[in-house]
Amino acid sequence: MTEHLRARSASEVLDEHLHLSNEGRFAEDIERNVSPGCLVLDRRGVFRGHAGVRKLAQWLSAELPGAHFTYTTVLIEDRIGFLEWTADAQGVRVRDGADSYIIENGWIVAQTIHYTLEPTAES
Repeated sequence: MTEHLRARSASEVLDEHLHLSNEGRFAEDIERNVSPGCLVLDRRGVFRGHAGVRKLAQWLSAELPGAHFTYTTVLIEDRIGFLEWTADAQGVRVRDGADSYIIENGWIVAQTIHYTLEPTAES
């Protein structure tokens, strides 16, 4: 059933990851696109596996509730992806979001995440 998922290109994986994440469909994204052994580096530390990615998704949702994300740069070369993004939510925004990815065999196997929360006039 999932063999076709593992045969996807890095570009296909990243495209689906961004689509599902932007819709807030984190559980589906993690199941389909994130390796069970994924390693994520974030300003708060090192996170591993689906549990670590779920924790980061929960924090992002709490920090940017109902956010609208804009992907300003999406680059992929071979198995390496790079994303620049912005986000606007009630009372807070991000102008410097930057993620990098390593994608192998249809999975995101490693990721780095950077963003700075900035209060807006609404807060």
